[in-house]
Order: sequence, then C-alpha cells, then structure tokens
Amino acid sequence: MSLLEESGSPMKVVTAGIAGFADDLAAQGVAVTRVDWRPPPPGTEGDLADVALDRRRGEANALAVRQMLAAGCELVDVRPAHEVLGLAAGQFLHAGPPIGWERASGPLRGALIGAALFEGLCETSEAAEAWFGGAGAGAGPGAAPDIAPELTPCHHRGGVGPMAGVVSPSMWLFEVRDPAGGGTSWCSLNEGLGKVLRYGAFGPEVIERLRWMAGVLGPMLQRAVRRRGPVDVKSIIAQMLHMGDEGHNRNRAGTLMLLRELLPSLIENGEDSREFADVVRFISGNDHFFLNLVMPACKLAGQAAAGVPGSTVVTVMARNGTDFGIQTSGTGDRWFTAPANTPVGLFLAGYGADDANPDIGDSAITETAGVGGFAMAAAPAIARLVGGTAASAVATTRLMYEITLAENPAFTVPALDFRGTPTAIDAGRVVRTGVLPQINTGMAGRIAGTGQVGAGLVTPPMECFTQALATLAEHAREAESSGSEV
Repeated sequence: MSLLEESGSPMKVVTAGIAGFADDLAAQGVAVTRVDWRPPPPGTEGDLADVALDRRRGEANALAVRQMLAAGCELVDVRPAHEVLGLAAGQFLHAGPPIGWERASGPLRGALIGAALFEGLCETSEAAEAWFGGAGAGAGPGAAPDIAPELTPCHHRGGVGPMAGVVSPSMWLFEVRDPAGGGTSWCSLNEGLGKVLRYGAFGPEVIERLRWMAGVLGPMLQRAVRRRGPVDVKSIIAQMLHMGDEGHNRNRAGTLMLLRELLPSLIENGEDSREFADVVRFISGNDHFFLNLVMPACKLAGQAAAGVPGSTVVTVMARNGTDFGIQTSGTGDRWFTAPANTPVGLFLAGYGADDANPDIGDSAITETAGVGGFAMAAAPAIARLVGGTAASAVATTRLMYEITLAENPAFTVPALDFRGTPTAIDAGRVVRTGVLPQINTGMAGRIAGTGQVGAGLVTPPMECFTQALATLAEHAREAESSGSEV
C-alpha cells in the first residue's frame, strides 16, 4: 500500500536536500515541493551570526540598494584609451582581479600578445611572449626599448572588459555617465565572436580588425554620439528585456536599438559611403555589440552601491581566467578570490570540455546588477545557446531572488508578470542558503590564440563569499566595539 492510499487523502510534502527521498514520495503519487537548501559551509556559523547582528546592516543595505537601483547610464562619448585613461605604451588593462603574466591563463596571455602586436611594441608573438615573460625591455624583434609591461585590472580604472578584457592605449572605448549620481565608467568596443582578441586570439585577422576599429569604427561612432548627444543606455536595457534579451549572452535587440539611435546622426554626418556601409554592417551583424554598453551600465550601478560600511551587497564579480574575485560594498576595493570554475554548456564544432578555459571576464558585472543570468526568464531562447531549457531559464531567475535584496523596477520580466529582476546580491544570503549566483558566459579556449570554443553556465566558487563574510563579520565586531553607525 502506498502512502497516498494509506492516508486516504492527498498528501503534500516539502523536502529539502535529499533527492532520493523526494523521488520515492513522488513515485507514490505524493505532491512534493522540493526546496534547494543545504546547510551553510562548516565554520561560517559565527560569521553569519556576527553579520546578522550588525546594527548597521539593515540601514547600510537599504542605502546601497537604493543607490544601485537609482543609478542611470548614458553613452556620452567614444574615445581612445590613451585619452580616456591616460594609458601609455606598455600599459595594459585586463579583466578580473589582479594577476601577473606568470599566473595568467592562456586566453589572457593570447590577448596580451595580440595587444602588443596591435600597438607595434613587438613584431612577433614569440617576441611578445618573451617580453611579457620578463626577458627585458627590447627582447626580441620589435619590442619597445626601455619599457616594461604593466598589467592592471580594468576595475581599478573604473571600467570593465569582456572576457580577457585587455585594453591598450590605442583601443577605443565607450564612455558612459550616471546622470543620477555623476559616476563614470567605460568599456572597449565589441569585436564580434570567434577568433577575436578578447577570447585570446591574436592572428593577422584579429590585428587587422582592431586597426579598422581604431581607424574607422571608433572615430565614426564618436562623431555620431557627439552629434546626437547622450544615449539612454539604461532605457535600452529595460526594453531589450521585453524583447528576448537577457543582457549578457543575448543582446540582439539591444544592439539593433542602439543602431536605431545612432543611424540618423551617422547619416547626417555625411560619412564616406563605403566606410558607412562597413560600420553599419559590422554593428548589425554583431549581436553582442551592445553587451559592451550593458557592462559599464552595470558597473555604474555597482559603483553607486559601493563604500557603505556594514553593507553586504556584492558590487563586483569578475574573473581573469585563473581566479574569480568579488568585492562588497562594506569592504571597499578589497578582492576576495578563489580558483575560477569552468563553464558547462555547448561547444562550437571541433571543440569539447577539454578545450575550455576556466571562467574569464568582467561581464559577470551584468549578473551583479540584476541582468544576464539573473534575467534568464526574459530570454528563453538563451537556453539553446547555453544548454538549458526555457523552463530552467525561468527557474534560474526565480532562484536568484533567494540571494538578492531587491527587485529592480526598471528591469522587468514579462514571463514573471513584469516582476523586477533579482538585484543586489547579498553575500550573507549566498553563504546561508548555499545558492550561488548564476552566470551566463562565453567559453574561451585554454590555449593562447584559440579564440572562442563555446558558451555555457557557471557559478562563482563559494570561497569568495565565505572570505567576504569573514571580513564583514570582523568589521561588524569592530563597529560594535566602537559604537560606529552607518
């Protein structure tokens, strides 16, 4: 006799953590509600308690959330990095937390090699590799004399870089501004998919494309933006979520809406007809072009929420291909890092799991601000790209509400009755529930020069959050002893 027959009435059971028990009940016709719960990592109980008892936390998180949600984003200019950031020859920016050449992953090394070739610092990839490896200034043909390479995270300069995130002085950048809080940020221009620098490729076609972007695309976009005036990027993000994009791995609608905003100015500027056609063809044929504006928009939101003592809100998630790092509002610019996980998903023809590099890129800033993987319910078609289902996309967004503090009224999801996307990750909730942020991402080949090998899903290592929690708990104890307030 089954449990259902024995009870004489429909039975409803909630299960947590034990899949086999739930499966057995379901096989007997019992209505089972499965709760994805697991105990906090061992040794975190004290830190969780200290953070929970921090008198500053409620007000601090409310302030950080208000500022994150209020942040806007306008595209205000397009300029080369040496103008925007003052980058000089031999200075390179990269994605993720700080790292040197000796620990750099294959795709990051490949992108740095490509940037050195693009800048004319080295004539061959072998010379560039020797130069970055410390063989000395002037090592190999074409290496710049008396210059040593300098690597700095994009986040340390207030911006973001997709995948390897490498930026060199001659590369052009989108410049964005937060009209609400006055903050600024930037991101490089998107090269497209496949054999591109950000995925670690550095062949002749990569360098040729970068030179065209610096010589034609960037200057033409600059003239268009300056003629038109600021473009409301946040408004486009809000609209694209209603059109099947989630803002990380799918940006088709956003790209076409950006082009719509810029086309009149491009036409009115009287550009060379062949160059104009090339630019329009490049942007319209590059579904990810708008990603490089979603990213700095989300960086502005993270910046707005940063620096609030006692706040557990995550303001940065980033990866360099070796390490995954996070920052929280209450701990400032300090990085909490652990080895990056490798994405799981679908591969391009000829590639498999052994070809994929661990997670890389600053584009997880999108999930940090409530889009990307947190908005998968808005983009069911993304499931075909990353290896999931439309139902799992909706379930993922629902799950992310468990670890966030707010619903973003600007970014709403039609499939959830226009509920705001889950926004403002709470480091404490991540540790307490065991639910990790879901990130949609591309996959770079682990060998320098390979390029893109696929796309998939990945989560951060829990160690990043337990480290952050420990520091937040330490700050809470210090605040309690000194009587500090927000």
